[in-house]
Amino acid sequence: MKTITTQIPALDKVVRICDYLSDKNGATFSQIYQDVGIAKSSTSSLLNGMVAHGLLRQDADKYYLGLRLYEFGNKAVEQYDIKKIALPVLSDLRDKTNLTCHLGVLQGSSPIYLTKLESPQAIIIRSWEGKRLSLHSSGLGKVLMAWLTDDEVDALLPDDQQLQRFTDTTITDKFKLKQALAEIRVKGWAYDDEEDSQGVRCIAVPVRNPQGKVIAAISMSGVAFQIPDDKREHLASLVIEAGKRLSLQLK
Repeated sequence: MKTITTQIPALDKVVRICDYLSDKNGATFSQIYQDVGIAKSSTSSLLNGMVAHGLLRQDADKYYLGLRLYEFGNKAVEQYDIKKIALPVLSDLRDKTNLTCHLGVLQGSSPIYLTKLESPQAIIIRSWEGKRLSLHSSGLGKVLMAWLTDDEVDALLPDDQQLQRFTDTTITDKFKLKQALAEIRVKGWAYDDEEDSQGVRCIAVPVRNPQGKVIAAISMSGVAFQIPDDKREHLASLVIEAGKRLSLQLK
């Protein structure tokens, strides 16, 4: 995840610790200050304060994210009206396709799922509300980037950062990724061809505010045989219809 620096260093450090622990099953004091890159004395004070406020919990010699963050997250989702507006649209799309449907937004430098409606079929796609995704390999990430300016894309994916390969089809070259984003703008939808997770495909479309700005995305996911090549265009048309319907409801 991209590190954001503000004029409040202490706050930046707290967020960096939270970001670090969000990808770990707990971490020790030594692991945190060494991997996050914060001075030993500052790390000790920050960890103690975060535990006191419930942002972290300590179990033996390890620190974990605290339940107060979970409470904040639930409140944030409750206050995000687009989620409530989107539920009937996603429900209709799920019923038409029998596939897992998501609503996501770009939060900082990461796409994040706001809502998930599970497929009624036996095959389950491993995702959850609040899950962060890869920008360059997920359908949701690519569609949220597609209508950004080149400068904005460069800020999210700096040249000095190698695009991580997850599968054989992951786009790891930034120039090729920008070409793919241009194609998405022409088609109006993004496709994840097992780029983020082997065997899983995804179709994603933008959701726009009344000014036409892309503020969210709807995606539909399934295993490869659920989104075969010969049905891809038809399924994409259903997701596009859902994206347009939600965009109209936001006006």
